Amino acid sequence: MHIVPGLKVLYFGTPVVLISSRNEDGSANLAPMSSAWWLGQSGMLGLGNSGHTTANLRRERECVLNLPSSDMVGAVDRIALTTGKRIVPEHKLAQGYRYEPDKFALAGFTEQPSELVRAPRVAQCPIQLECRVVAILPMAEPVPDCTAFQVEVLRTHVDESLVIPGTRYVDPIGWDPLIMKFCEFFGGGHHLHPSRLADGWQMPHRPLPSLSTE
Repeated sequence: MHIVPGLKVLYFGTPVVLISSRNEDGSANLAPMSSAWWLGQSGMLGLGNSGHTTANLRRERECVLNLPSSDMVGAVDRIALTTGKRIVPEHKLAQGYRYEPDKFALAGFTEQPSELVRAPRVAQCPIQLECRVVAILPMAEPVPDCTAFQVEVLRTHVDESLVIPGTRYVDPIGWDPLIMKFCEFFGGGHHLHPSRLADGWQMPHRPLPSLSTE
């Protein structure tokens, strides 16, 4: 039997993306998000208008989409409730966000220079997509509070161990992306890690199963 619960979020299961962008002073910003999808060499990113990344993408028109593997969940979660905005919006304060000027350091990530854009890559991410913004579209009319950014992938960097030898394809067995499903982290089909984001959004969630072998 189906019911009509009126879902508050529609995160049925999408890869986590770490978007690196440039701040006005040239420093790097890093933000985790999961509202992204790709077709060919293009991608669509859905971001809230109050975010610092949104302002950076509007101004700089470029970014890097860094795709973490599931074993990077702890590092990603450390920056989940942080923002590059010095003045944190009221609704984000209520969710537990705080200002963090150096998210790379907080997560334990290393900045890696890009080749075609000015935003840095995350060296630890096995897949990195250098992108430029080609279109900016408002969402949630009639009062837009989100923006869809269409990006063109200019260059893709993939860890050699993930590429099927002699091809230009990623090994789907070897690649285990970090997945955000209804504000919880998953990898390999398993619930991996409690999520700060879920707490901030007051999402009901089940505790992780015990890892005891007794």
